[in-house]
Amino acid sequence: MSKPGAIVEMLRDEWGIPHIKARGRQDAFTALGYAHAEDRLWQMEALLRRGTGRYAEWLGQAAVGGDVVARRLDTAGASQRDYAALNSETRAMLEAYAAGVNAFIGIGHRPVEYGILNAEPDAWQPWHSIAVMRQIGFLMGSVWWKLWRAVALPIVGVANVAKLRFDDGGNELLCLPPGVETGAFTAELRELKPGIEALLGTAAPDVSDGGSNNWILAPDRTETGRPLLAGDPHRVLEMPNMYAQVHLACDEFDVIGLTVPGVPGFPHFGHSESVAWSVTHAFVDIHDLYVECFGDGGATVLFRDTWEPVRRRRETIGVRGGADVAVEVVETRHGPVIAGDPASGSALALRSMQFAETDLSFNCMIPMMRAENVAALYEATRDWGMMDHNLVAGDVAGNVGYRVRAKVPRRPRSNGWLPVPGWTGAHEWDGMVPWESMPSAINPPGGVIVTANNRVTRDDDDEYLSTDAMPPHRARRIWRRLAMLAKANVDDMAAIHRDVETIPGQELRDRLRGLAGIESVAIALHRLIMEWDGRMDRDSEGASAYIAVRLALTRLVALRSGLCAAGDAPYAQAAPGVIPENQLWWIVPSLLRADDTSLLSGASWDDVLRMALRDAANTKLETWGRLHLPRFKHALSAAFPKQAAALDRFSAEVGGDNDTVFATGCLASVGTRAVSGSLCRYVFDVGAWDNCRWIVFHGASGDPDSSWYLNQNARWATGDMVPMLYDWNQVAAGATAQRRRRFSDGRVYPDE
Repeated sequence: MSKPGAIVEMLRDEWGIPHIKARGRQDAFTALGYAHAEDRLWQMEALLRRGTGRYAEWLGQAAVGGDVVARRLDTAGASQRDYAALNSETRAMLEAYAAGVNAFIGIGHRPVEYGILNAEPDAWQPWHSIAVMRQIGFLMGSVWWKLWRAVALPIVGVANVAKLRFDDGGNELLCLPPGVETGAFTAELRELKPGIEALLGTAAPDVSDGGSNNWILAPDRTETGRPLLAGDPHRVLEMPNMYAQVHLACDEFDVIGLTVPGVPGFPHFGHSESVAWSVTHAFVDIHDLYVECFGDGGATVLFRDTWEPVRRRRETIGVRGGADVAVEVVETRHGPVIAGDPASGSALALRSMQFAETDLSFNCMIPMMRAENVAALYEATRDWGMMDHNLVAGDVAGNVGYRVRAKVPRRPRSNGWLPVPGWTGAHEWDGMVPWESMPSAINPPGGVIVTANNRVTRDDDDEYLSTDAMPPHRARRIWRRLAMLAKANVDDMAAIHRDVETIPGQELRDRLRGLAGIESVAIALHRLIMEWDGRMDRDSEGASAYIAVRLALTRLVALRSGLCAAGDAPYAQAAPGVIPENQLWWIVPSLLRADDTSLLSGASWDDVLRMALRDAANTKLETWGRLHLPRFKHALSAAFPKQAAALDRFSAEVGGDNDTVFATGCLASVGTRAVSGSLCRYVFDVGAWDNCRWIVFHGASGDPDSSWYLNQNARWATGDMVPMLYDWNQVAAGATAQRRRRFSDGRVYPDE
């Protein structure tokens, strides 16, 4: 008797990357679910538990704070709501994918983490993929800067609160029109006033984010006459990687790119036979915080002169090794309370596009894979709203394009700076900014598009989009590199990935050059910085000296301003919390550039720079690569320290820092060690698909015992990449593993 189901071919290349070829779309997605589970099953369930507030069942007390936020936001409920609203084609995709995951679970193999936890995997349900996708973009962006300014306001005062935002380089650089500079970004008092009055007049008395690069060149700017698209996403370097390399083909599409384990499709980076696409975080504002005025001990909330009853529900969080934690969730018309105590009379409620509105982003997945050109790809993203992206794309006809892929609520510009009063009715959402009004261009003049989390476009009086964009230093550096290229090729794009020149580092070096009165203990350190070339090379001691001074400078500003105490305020306690030094790291360069001493408690910048040099002189300096060495910590290693040696890995040495194109970020609260970086890098030679390259920071597998767990790290650390195999004949010729599978009724059958 013949076995059920159609044959699916599953190959792995020399890097362990799966290449899956099926006849029908449903078989392809089932096989993708199986392959994801084979490589990343524990990670998939960990992401699901983090997103839905069940992570403490595995990790214990350390995960309770995150679980509380997830329960308050009801990620599970929102994901089930969204699944019910999807079209039938998308639901069938999610069902097929879940069947593949469960088929792998059914064979009985368990990743090592389940043994450590003494746990069994839960069956995968179709809506779980939506919860995973929600989790990886969980509250990214503006909400943390609004909370930061809220807790800092009573400390720094009304006159200074607008300064507490990302460094703007002194001159903002736009994504659209490409490369246009607009001067410094400032707030008008009328934009700050509602939030200031709400926080200082009503709040409790003691209430006093990820990046990326991408760029594209039009055919007339390249050596081959084809578009070149390159980029990389920057996130915390968690093990396993948030992304997995996959090649997936059927009779409807043939797509290769980066997938999210637990999610079918290629939402962020990939190419089909016709079009390539990539994203960066756009930093448009999709989260609002409301200061709510409560009465009757927290039982009612004020809105437009009427006291409305709050909604309450109770959640119970299971905690490994401890007692259950009961959580009371209080919701107003604006959303759940995430900080503060309603019984005290005021608290903060969150209204976010990630939870408040039914989201149909998953309806975009299959149409994106079927799109035949840039315009069709953008049309396919009309429903995307789960996260805000700069979507850059190129197609085989030579078109290049840019679009902000997001759903942004229409509301006053004042909502962007601080939590705003929830009781006035003056800060409500009024529908969405129309898709047609979002920043977008196909084949813009000049043939170059660069995005690096810089400001998306000029402020428009009609449509508020963004307050907190990241510094333009990376974008400016990419523009400068591209301007030096007459006709670019893939090697040129790869070289830009490796760029380690730091603009803020050079600015600080130049500011220190004429500094007088340096204490004798710091003279050698000062000389080392003066001789430094401004590059964050891994063999540079000058780079280490610069970071030592910048860390010391950040700590001094935190102390002298009093902002070091802001992290203790009640509104700063929503997990993962607000850490003042980490916020100030991004702010100090702007203040120094402007010679703004308002946060220095009467000192001059020369005074504070001399102090920073003195403090940093006590630091033992080594090459930057040694001080910056990333340690890839597995999520279980802290809770199970006896297993850490088997789970954790050290990277090869890296250069770069937060401000370089070769982005390897450190945190002021941690020190010099790289804790974030490029999860992957890629170059798409659009139309010459076998000339594309990519890399991830560790490897294709999530299994610590696999030879594919860390096999890409050495190349990643140097900025090198490996071939992105697309032609099926080449894939088959170089395959290190080849299997044929049949899937039916939730089971997998090997085809002998």
